[in-house]
Parts: sequence; structure tokens; C-alpha cells
Amino acid sequence: MDIRILCDVITTLEGSVRPAVYLAEDLVVRGHNVIIVSPLILKKPEYELHKRNIKTVNLNVRHFSSVHDSSVLWFEIWLHEALLRLNSRHIKDDYPAAINFSHVIFAPSIFWYLQGPPSTALRDILHHFSTGFKVAYSILNPVLEHLDGKLIKYASRKSFFTIANSKFCAQMYSKFGLHIHDIMYPPLDRNVFQPSTSSPSEDYVLTYFGKETKFQVIKAIADLGVKIKAFGSKTSFIDRRLLKHPNIDFMGRISTSRLVDAYSNALFTIFPFTHEPFGYIPLESMACGTPTLTYGMQGPGEYIIDGESGWLVKDDESFVKKALDLWRNGYPSDMRKRCVERAAAFDRKLYFERWLKLLEKFNVI
Repeated sequence: MDIRILCDVITTLEGSVRPAVYLAEDLVVRGHNVIIVSPLILKKPEYELHKRNIKTVNLNVRHFSSVHDSSVLWFEIWLHEALLRLNSRHIKDDYPAAINFSHVIFAPSIFWYLQGPPSTALRDILHHFSTGFKVAYSILNPVLEHLDGKLIKYASRKSFFTIANSKFCAQMYSKFGLHIHDIMYPPLDRNVFQPSTSSPSEDYVLTYFGKETKFQVIKAIADLGVKIKAFGSKTSFIDRRLLKHPNIDFMGRISTSRLVDAYSNALFTIFPFTHEPFGYIPLESMACGTPTLTYGMQGPGEYIIDGESGWLVKDDESFVKKALDLWRNGYPSDMRKRCVERAAAFDRKLYFERWLKLLEKFNVI
């Protein structure tokens, strides 16, 4: 029997699709036939999925947004579904899915894995957009929240068992009246993310530039003389002034091997964010032996242990102050070991074992 998995738009095999892809890979290794169904899969990731013996159903839905701006593309395809159910019309309801990892396509499924309501994410990252967009958002916000809530209720009727990727994520959905049955944190491949050196250079601080980044915090830290290296591919969200800052080296999108080296050699990682249901950046950094400075809230606030695998602060002012203190004075070297130990709790093997138990319990396998 084929195991069908519904997935969001796939422009890369990283990020929010990783929980679905890792599960599919491990099920195939166990001898199961797995089909990933998505509204849109770009050629490169689809080729990679086929190489891993994962079958795909690529619906190739029409879109006007550029595939190079994954956030805008995702939002457009979400609107297709929220307004007219255009994506789900391509799926036959008589062929149910085992798991739905998506918020843009729906069919009868046993499990629905939740990673955050779009309307909440959009509200929290609004500061990045132009004044015109903000004005339009203020007018359309009630409509967007209504569409989101309506779509969530529709999707919940399609699934039997709902799982959130963090406690914070579960709280967001509960505001829409959705009952969450379980919490399952996303997986980390520790065969990939592990310390690449036993003698890190520790001559810079690492950060990520993305749509949820608080760029003003990074600039404030750089202004104090802290040397920062940054990575990220979502360049449309970047404050252009930072790209010319003498203390900031923006590397753009880098390979996974370069990213592991960047994590491993950093003195620490900074992750100032506006919205993060889970947050892969701090976890990947921990797995590479480098603690992260971030806020004691939302997803990262759930799994970083303050003073042991990183540092949790309450606001931007505390963030900048703590970053400067760590840059000047450092921290106990054994924190690196504790970071690696803490990251082990999120290993993809443990994630897969939890899924196996659920799939067996509901007679999927």
C-alpha cells in the first residue's frame, strides 16, 4: 500500500518541508512506497526526491509569483486554496492521505501536522514590507484572518489527529478553536549538523537574514564593533544598509557544508526574530556545538536552556547588551558540549520512531 503525504510548495528540500521529506526518506528505507503530493514542486527538488525513491504527484498549479521568492509564492498559492479551494480540487477524495504537512492543499487524511497559521505569521513580519503594503494589510487583515480561520476549520474536518510542531504553535491554533492532540518537534539530521572542527576560530558571530529577522537588532550589535557573518537567500527582506556595514559579512545562500562550518566556527549565533513557531537556526547551531542568543519566547524559547545551550533574553535592549558582553567576555567552553547533547533530543531517528508508533497505532503500516 502506498503512503501518501501532502506537502506545501516545494522549492527546496530544506526549511518547512523538512519534516515531511525526512519522514518520507525513512519510510522508503523501511521498504514502504511513499508518494508526496504538492501543489508545486520545482524541478531540482523533484529530481532529488526521485533519486531517493520517493514518488511525487506534482500538481503544477498556476501561479504569477516568481519561484525565486518562495514566501510570496507560498502566500499566493495559499490564497488560491483559502478563497476557492483551487489546489485541493486536483485531489481525489477517494484516495486518502496518511499525513498532511500542508496548509495549502487538503484531502481526507489521518494526521495533520501543523507549522503555523499564515495570518499570524504575516502579522508578525509586517514591519519588513512597504508602507503601501502595510496600509493594504490594515484594510484586508480582518478578511485574511477570517479566511485563515475558515480554512483551518475546513482542514480540521478533513483530518482525524492534529499534531503541532511546538507548544507555541499549538497555542496559535487553539485561538482558532482547533484541538491539538500532540506536540512533535521537527527533526534534525545530526549526521549532517555536527561540529566540523575541534578548534573553532570564534572570531565572529553568526546570524540569519530572513523574513522574520529583526534587522535593527543586528545593526545595533554590529554598530558596537561585533563582527557578524550572515547567511540567507530571501534577499528581498534584507535591510540594504546592512549589506554595506563594515562589521557585517553577508554570505548569501550557502551550501549545507559551508553552513555547518559557519555554525561550528562562530563564537555564538544570534537569532533576533519576530515570528518563529519552531526555529531551525538555533537548533542547527546547537548541533554544531555553538550556543544561540535569542528571545525566551515562541519556539526557540521552548528548547533552548538558558545558560546551558544558549541564552534567552526578554527584549531587544537586553539582546544587544548580552551580545556585546558575550563578544567581549566569552562563555565557559563546556557549553559547546552541552549544546551538542541538547540537540540530540531532536534527532531525526527519534522523530521517525514517534511517527512509526502513530502510523502503526492507526494501522497505516
